[in-house]
Amino acid sequence: MKNNTVKTIVAIGIGAALFFVLGRFVAIPSPVPNTNISIQYGLLAFMAALFGPVAGALIGLIGHALIDFSYGWGIWWSWVIASACFGALIGLVSKRLHLDDGSFETKDCLMFNLFQLCSHAIAWIVIAPVLDILMYQEPANKVFLQGLVGGASNIVTTAIVGTLLCIAYASSRPKKGSLKQEQ
Repeated sequence: MKNNTVKTIVAIGIGAALFFVLGRFVAIPSPVPNTNISIQYGLLAFMAALFGPVAGALIGLIGHALIDFSYGWGIWWSWVIASACFGALIGLVSKRLHLDDGSFETKDCLMFNLFQLCSHAIAWIVIAPVLDILMYQEPANKVFLQGLVGGASNIVTTAIVGTLLCIAYASSRPKKGSLKQEQ
């Protein structure tokens, strides 16, 4: 159990650092102000699927807070919380995927993508805009447009990057039951 805890803590640190680098330096501006097309959510979904909801939440929270801080405008907590919620939600599916068993079949791919779609919708079309309105008194039409554009682009990038990471990882693991003990 201790080994899993250490492994998870290391994964949180590495995941948050990679989330920051991808979100800060690989972000593509969208036509909607203060909204980027981001590939770091594919990484977050993959890490959350491997290490669970707590790791997913912390990677999203720490990574997104670092991105906002590095831009110098302060931390936009409504979106940081939404990133943490996305990480936690996608981490809940981890027990249903078979990544460590060396298996990521079509049904796993569909489940991963259905779950990431729903998690992004909750995070960006509900949580982030509602918190923007409650915390920062932002205009509803502005924040719901930002959430919709951010959520849609995150769904697409997660479907590509997250799925490819899951496939690559699962294919690098021995299939469950494929190794037999010699007698």
